[in-house]
Amino acid sequence: MTSIQTDQNIVYTIAEGQLDDEDYNRIIPLLKEKIDNFGKVRWYFEMKDFTGWTFSAMWKDLKFDVKNRNNLERVAMVGDKTWEKQLTQLMKPFTEAEIKFYESEDREKARYWIKAITDEDQ
Repeated sequence: MTSIQTDQNIVYTIAEGQLDDEDYNRIIPLLKEKIDNFGKVRWYFEMKDFTGWTFSAMWKDLKFDVKNRNNLERVAMVGDKTWEKQLTQLMKPFTEAEIKFYESEDREKARYWIKAITDEDQ
């Protein structure tokens, strides 16, 4: 199950349990809409009791990331497990986004970073 919120060009998702096709059938159209409206998207991805993806959901995620490698500006990954932190490094070759991992207790820092204005925003 995933909860999703948006604010301008930022998509906030909280993934609980295992992500499946149903989750990505909600997330990907929303990300595409934000890309169409803003050009670049920032994605806050928090993992709570996260167990990963079904194979088909992982494939959808990977295809989206590769196809939109220039449209993702920042990705904040928030979690507690070592493999979740390693996942952040694994994503880097598939996107030009700036990706950072934050421990769950630092979720507010992650939210601040995902919203922070850069020189390019001005």
